[in-house]
Amino acid sequence: MARVFDRDASGRKDPAKIEPSTTAESAHFHNIGTGRDVKGKTVPYYQVLIDARDCPFIRAQSEAVTFLGHQESSRSLYAIPGLDYISHEDVLPYMSTEKNAIMHELFDKFLMHDPEKGVYKARETLHAWQERNHPWLELSDVHREITDGIRVTVIPFYMGCKKVTGDDNRGQSVYWWRYCIRLENHGEEVVQLRERHWRIFSLSGTLETVRGRGVVGQEPVLSPNLPAFQYSSHVSLQAPSGHMWGTFRFEREDGGSIHVKIPPFSLESKDDDSNTYTVV
Repeated sequence: MARVFDRDASGRKDPAKIEPSTTAESAHFHNIGTGRDVKGKTVPYYQVLIDARDCPFIRAQSEAVTFLGHQESSRSLYAIPGLDYISHEDVLPYMSTEKNAIMHELFDKFLMHDPEKGVYKARETLHAWQERNHPWLELSDVHREITDGIRVTVIPFYMGCKKVTGDDNRGQSVYWWRYCIRLENHGEEVVQLRERHWRIFSLSGTLETVRGRGVVGQEPVLSPNLPAFQYSSHVSLQAPSGHMWGTFRFEREDGGSIHVKIPPFSLESKDDDSNTYTVV
């Protein structure tokens, strides 16, 4: 389950499913630049495997789920190919007549077919894998906002902490998060992402501004035929929490610009020693 903070659904409230922000700090983050209270609606989210046959037709990174290396001397980020997260409202019924319903290298390792019930059941390897890796797979909050028909969805994940030791840093802790960004064009215009502008605040008191062309080396076009684009990136702080917000500048076909808001989201660490590594 995830809490969805949707700034464009504040007028559509279901009292049975609305949850207030858990802390005053979180409430402050959810109000940056909005001028109104934003509360979280509980929505089921699922981890899913991406069918290899779909990869040529979707615009998303195939290795978007990453985690920190466990080796003490490692600064590396490792990736799981073909893993994504979707909300219950995005699920479409699908029935396959093929032996392997999904073409993915982990499908047979994680799932087995029950011919009597006609369903796939989880193997013990899947349960063990989820138990071992849940700290960096766990999803908690989803943030959405629409500007001029363009929706930005952000899903942050805490990845862990690395303590860097040496003569110059005195055991300094560096906290890592990854965040997944989904861009959707709900309008009829063709627009192209040209620039990103991030503001990154750390609990240590620093405020960083990041500007650049496009995202992950691309300047995607969002059209009625290809309305969505998804990517993931990472951020590190020298403090256990912080928050991010910003804008994307899109260009219309007539040369005009749209400054699309990136909803503010908090970066929160977890009290879990298993997610702390030392780099010498």
